[in-house]
Amino acid sequence: MLRGFVIETRRLLAPVALASVLALSCLPTLRADDDRAECQHRIEKAEHKLAASIRRHGEHSPQAQSRRVELKAQRERCYNRIRRWWDGHEHKWHEDRDWDH
Repeated sequence: MLRGFVIETRRLLAPVALASVLALSCLPTLRADDDRAECQHRIEKAEHKLAASIRRHGEHSPQAQSRRVELKAQRERCYNRIRRWWDGHEHKWHEDRDWDH
């Protein structure tokens, strides 16, 4: 009786263990997708604020300069975190630290 229980338990645990391993292997991918989405959102928001500042105060205003600093900080943050940054004007990711070019 006990032997049958042990065999049955092993047979049921194998699929559970396999499902657990597969689920855990997906977590880094999901985390990377979240990081990219967050970076893209933050950079697009900073780009929008810069454009609004330029419209309201002018290209060389202190307000626009402050927004440029914020945008650069967001790009730097993303690059340091995921080794890429989003360019909202080109709608693509860059893998080089070339946002000042």
